[in-house]
Amino acid sequence: MITLGVDCGTQGLKTIALDLETGDVLASASRAYPLLEGLPPGSAEQDPAVWVAALEETLSEVLGHLGSRRSAVCGIGVAGQQHGFVPLDAGHRVIRPAKLWCDTTTTEECHLFAEAFDGTEGLLEKIGVDILPGYTAPKVLWLKRREPENYARLAQILLPHDYLNLYLGGIARMEYGDASGTALFDIRQRRWHPEVCSFIDPELEAKLPLPSSSCGPIATLRRDLARKWGLPPQTILSAGGGDNMMGAIGTGNTRSGRITASLGTSGTLLAYSPVPVVDPSGEIAAFCDSTDAWLPLLCTMNVTVATERARALFGWSHEAFDQAAAATDPGADGLLFLPYLQGERTPNLPDAHGSLHGMNPGNFTSGHIARAVLEGVTLGMAWGLGRLRALGIQGEEIRLIGGGSKSPLWRALCADVFGLPTVTTCNPEGVALGAAIQAAAACYPEKTIDEWAGTLVKTSEASRVLPNLERHSLYQRLLENFRQLTLSLYPPGRVPVANASPIKSTRIDDARAAK
Repeated sequence: MITLGVDCGTQGLKTIALDLETGDVLASASRAYPLLEGLPPGSAEQDPAVWVAALEETLSEVLGHLGSRRSAVCGIGVAGQQHGFVPLDAGHRVIRPAKLWCDTTTTEECHLFAEAFDGTEGLLEKIGVDILPGYTAPKVLWLKRREPENYARLAQILLPHDYLNLYLGGIARMEYGDASGTALFDIRQRRWHPEVCSFIDPELEAKLPLPSSSCGPIATLRRDLARKWGLPPQTILSAGGGDNMMGAIGTGNTRSGRITASLGTSGTLLAYSPVPVVDPSGEIAAFCDSTDAWLPLLCTMNVTVATERARALFGWSHEAFDQAAAATDPGADGLLFLPYLQGERTPNLPDAHGSLHGMNPGNFTSGHIARAVLEGVTLGMAWGLGRLRALGIQGEEIRLIGGGSKSPLWRALCADVFGLPTVTTCNPEGVALGAAIQAAAACYPEKTIDEWAGTLVKTSEASRVLPNLERHSLYQRLLENFRQLTLSLYPPGRVPVANASPIKSTRIDDARAAK
């Protein structure tokens, strides 16, 4: 049997076909699409129609490769970029372009939530997460305050993967994982929080889909699409989920001890937890996952965003960029890069800017800049790894996905900075693979998602890198410099305090003891 996995990302959409017996990816296809241009600073928007077009094209291409084997397709799983706000009217028509996770125009709305709910502490108490500019809740309030004529038409709120599920199955649902990234959802109770929703609009909860389990099917493929693509009429549509949640499944991060790091446009570090993990500093997002457990997660906004800018600056290929960085000593001879090119989410600095610090005649070279940029974006992720550890997440290895994981230099750098072994999976498309695995569990529920992942996710042992202890010690010192430089450039109140009071935190071991 075969399942299809779809990854609807910020820059493009990928579809794969997965053989459930062998674990082989039988076919794949991708299509790129841009953000809308000409918008005010901080805006990041897309027309959902480009996602549907890319889905149609890639599905057709993949099924073309399958030929007669398309009759073996039993299910489809869809992953989507988290937090995007897709506003629909009563006829399920898109009212305006979707505001994406990387849109930072909602800072004022975040302040309004903070004032109404006693700041970070009050929000963590109610819903388990702080309300940050990237999340969905401030985007909805933004629409009400800035575009009241569009808000008046609002009848349904969906996230990107939900919108594609609506297209494929004709039903509007939202599973626990992606719902938890809206900041309208109580992650502990797995329900919409009435007070937070009512702060925007007393009628808002009626505009949100019914939240449901991530593990079962939500619909079957629309009959007209099944006929069009030559698929079985009972092809199952799984619940789907956010890209981070599916990336966890696609890297086998469905049990304790593993940490997934995604080196993509943004950077994420995430782990499995059987209980909610709430960070009192607000640095680690206390999401649900897409296996009906929880997914403590760090997200930084500037990873390949920064490395690609540096590479383009010198007109290098990816190989030339790596060679220049590799030829420079660790620590870049004192050149330190803060990667906040488009603001930052962790730490919460939506208006911050990137900077190069410590320049001198000896390190003001292209190779030093390349090394400093690679180190800076990785140190930014290490900031959050320290919080995961403080909250009880003690990983045994880091599983790397995303475009950056293709670089042997970057994989070794991650091992040295994080102080843990790093390894990639045999299938680099972790998000699409996770979606296909979730679809397998929806089609064949006698095996759990964790059991399917244990069978279908394989690590590439040739890619495994062990940390160099001397270099790890160096990077620990650089991480402290990185933190202190950030704190010196921005007022202390705008940077989450790492040693905040643990009174309202939930550590894994504490929660287990309580049970």
